[in-house]
Amino acid sequence: MPEISLRLGGYQPARSVHTRAMHVFADAIRRRLGKGVEIRYAENVTAAGRNAADLLPMTEGHELDICYFASSYLTARVPSLEVFDLPFPVADRSASYAFADGATGRKLAGDVAAATGFSVLAYWDNGFRHISNGRHPIMHPRDCRGLKIRTLDNALHQRVFRRLGFEPMAIDVKELAAAVSERRVDAQENPLTNLVNFSLHKTHRFVTLTGHFFGVALVLCNRARLAQWPDDVRAAIVDAMTEATTAQRRDAAEDDELCLATLLADGVDIVRADRFDRAAFVDAVADIRTEAARAAGLA
Repeated sequence: MPEISLRLGGYQPARSVHTRAMHVFADAIRRRLGKGVEIRYAENVTAAGRNAADLLPMTEGHELDICYFASSYLTARVPSLEVFDLPFPVADRSASYAFADGATGRKLAGDVAAATGFSVLAYWDNGFRHISNGRHPIMHPRDCRGLKIRTLDNALHQRVFRRLGFEPMAIDVKELAAAVSERRVDAQENPLTNLVNFSLHKTHRFVTLTGHFFGVALVLCNRARLAQWPDDVRAAIVDAMTEATTAQRRDAAEDDELCLATLLADGVDIVRADRFDRAAFVDAVADIRTEAARAAGLA
């Protein structure tokens, strides 16, 4: 009879880097705790009719023990997390990892614990976010004017896209593919892995590699539940999550290249840095970035 039961939840398909990392985590826990642990993993809660965003109340409310979710969805409750939402970051994954794994990451974890029922177990790579659309190549902010864009439910993101000329619409991941295929939105923004995993490129034939945000996925555990587990279980969770995070970040970087190749092979028009006016995009939101950086204590 297992002594510990772990209930894990996610919202992405089997091939996603997050889902694969959760399986790495589960396998690592089993190696450490053996028959003393039972693990149940709902890979994609939207397949059961839930919204992806339900993962947060499901985990905080004891229906699940651990989930992953974009940090952007918690900024209303934990404003300091906006540090991960500054537009047009430096395109260097390793710098972002060092930032999250150092003193800033520890402070943010404390902020999350103080404002929510979560403990942060890890910061996962949620990818450089790019813009896709079904209308025309986007090379300058003027090409964004009047386009309805699906965004995350995040006020700073919506300010940025509105400034660029878009009409932002927050839509849950559960409805993302349908919103794109039914052309309820003209554009959307996501890492390339999501563009491919959700087959958005079948409708959106133009992708501009803006890298306008670098996404961070928080791996969150119900804090009360974590405190109840014995010391050896908590230690096993920490060690297993370290292993899973290493695998997740490696796979995220590799997946970018694989997905880009998939898009090119499918004939998607990829607008690279030499075809769009990055400076114009950066300038358009410079004051928003400065204001957000100041609020996050970075300026």
